[in-house]
Formats: sequence, structure tokens, C-alpha cells
Amino acid sequence: MEKSPLHSLHLSLGARLAPFAGWEMPIQYKGIVSEHEAVRKSVGVFDISHMGEFEVSGSGAGAWLNGLLTNDTLVLGDGEGQYTLLLNEQGGVIDDLILYRISEERYFLVVNASRIGDDFIWMQSRLPARGVTLTNRSHEFGAIAVQGPRSLYLWTDLAPGLVVPERNGIAIYESDGELILCRTGYTGEDGFELFAPVGQIGHWFDQLVASGAIPCGLGARDTLRLEKGFPLNGSDLDEVHTPLEAGLGFFVKLEKPGTFVGRDALIAQRSAGLPTRLVAICLNEKAPPLRHGYAVFASDGETKLGELSSGSLSPGLGLGIGMAYLPTAQAVIGTEVMISIREKLHPGRVVKKPFV
Repeated sequence: MEKSPLHSLHLSLGARLAPFAGWEMPIQYKGIVSEHEAVRKSVGVFDISHMGEFEVSGSGAGAWLNGLLTNDTLVLGDGEGQYTLLLNEQGGVIDDLILYRISEERYFLVVNASRIGDDFIWMQSRLPARGVTLTNRSHEFGAIAVQGPRSLYLWTDLAPGLVVPERNGIAIYESDGELILCRTGYTGEDGFELFAPVGQIGHWFDQLVASGAIPCGLGARDTLRLEKGFPLNGSDLDEVHTPLEAGLGFFVKLEKPGTFVGRDALIAQRSAGLPTRLVAICLNEKAPPLRHGYAVFASDGETKLGELSSGSLSPGLGLGIGMAYLPTAQAVIGTEVMISIREKLHPGRVVKKPFV
């Protein structure tokens, strides 16, 4: 397994480490619930050094990316970013990612850890003969995500000269290499991401913790994103289901100029009708937490509708929550379902996203 440049700091803070996407990463420090609440109420800091960073440059960069990704790259101005998806020819999701335009001929992409190699090979195989350069910069950077309502207050006091950009923006500073600030997030709270040279990221992590940010592991990151209904690649998003089924149609611009990989399949699916939809499910009563793979049945307890693609215990609700692809006819808010947990059925229902 690969180790984060912050690995020794995690050990010194008593983190519980576990494998994740080929990396040994902190799952929790003091506890998932306390870390979750720190992000909702104050500020937490996550190690996201396992994420991948690509750069695309050249005179044809914007047009080329627009033919690969679902969102409309051409609407971006300098310093702006967007959520988008990389699809296969059948319309299935290879990866969901964030794309930032630094300038007309330079773009920065943040991709999921488990997809770095596959994404790069897939994109590289589609490079034009000239005009576009694709670079994998993943091993140059360490990265941290600072999330919570007090994130910007803390950062402004700590580094007043490094201004966080507007929402979905990117800002680049020079400090013995590039320091990149992006303002997106995966928790539903305000915050930002810092990408810094591997040798510098430990300094920033230490400074943030010393200033009051609570170290948070991937366990809290999962409960935070799930409460907000954000999908997880490899679980809620996969190469079988399309972004239309996943409820991400807003980020799919079927009518943008030109075409993109997977567009024809999505148009055909939209015309025929979606076979399934990714829905939010909440238990009606306290029970063991929901988990990936638990079977979802109709209210009769006999007709299997699908399986949970992800699940957990919501610290905010005190109830088990999860997401699952259900047949379109049953993917309606208010539909009563039964979840099989350790061979016992527990009642739940389809609810509106976000959970909280």
C-alpha cells in the first residue's frame, strides 16, 4: 500500500489506519461521531493525499476535455471549476471528478484515488496527435481538505496572504513550488482543499491542527457526504449505471456543442426511460447501521428490489441511512421498503435527498 506524506503525523495523533484504494489512510482519530460533529459545527481537516491530480495543457485542451466529460467545459472562465463525469461508451461512470480552468490553455483535474491509473490510461488513449498534453502530477502533491463553518475564519488568521477563491474556484500561489487552493468539498459544509508539494503538506496540516482544526478520518468523511446524498465512486457510481440513473443529470449537458463519450447511450436511455434510479433510504426506527450490499425488499418483504450501494448510521439523525438503485416504479419518495440486516427485515422508506 502507498502511504500519505502525512503518515507519521497520523500515527503521532493516534489515528486508526486502514487500507483504502491502495493507500493506508486514517479512518478515525478520536471517533467518527465527534469528528463528524466537528465538521458540522466548527472545522475539521482531512488528509486527501490519496486523490489524483492531472494537468491538461495546450491550445486544444478545452475543446478536447469537452469531448470527454459530461459537463460543458467551455462555459468556464479562468479560475473557475465544475463537477463533471468521465463515461464509457455505454454511458456508465468511469469516474466523477472536479475540473478547474487555470487559463485558456491550462486545466487542473482532481480524480478519485482508485481511478488514477485507469483514468490516465483512458484519457491518454484519446489524446489528439497535437495541441494537448496530459500530465499525471499525483505524486507531486500532498493534499488536505479543510471543512466546516469556521474553515475560512481559521485559514484567514493562519495564512492571510493565501486567499481562498470563490465557490468552485481555484487559486495558485508560488511558495517553493505551487500551492493550489480549491473551494469545493465533499461534506456539504463550506471549506477548501489545499494541494501543496509533498515536502510542505505536513507543515500546513500541523499549522491547521495547532490553530484548532480537528483531524478527521475517512469514516467521518463518509458519514458527512452520505448525509448530504453525495455519491461515492465505486459504490454509488459505477460503469454499469449512468449518471442519469444516479440523479446527476444536472452535470450532463446533452445539448452542448459537439458530442462526448457516452452521449449517444444517454440519449437512447433517456428516450427509452430509466430502468433504475439511485434513491435515498432511511430506516423508520433505530437499528444496526446500514451497510453496502444489504438487500432491499418491497414492503411485502419478499420481492427483492435491489441492494444498498452505500450505507451508514447518520450522526445527525441517529438512524441508518443509505442509497440504492431501485426500479423506477419503486424509486418514488415515500415508498415503503424492507432492509435485510443480519437475516432480519427492518422497515424503511425512500426519502428526499439530502438526509439532513
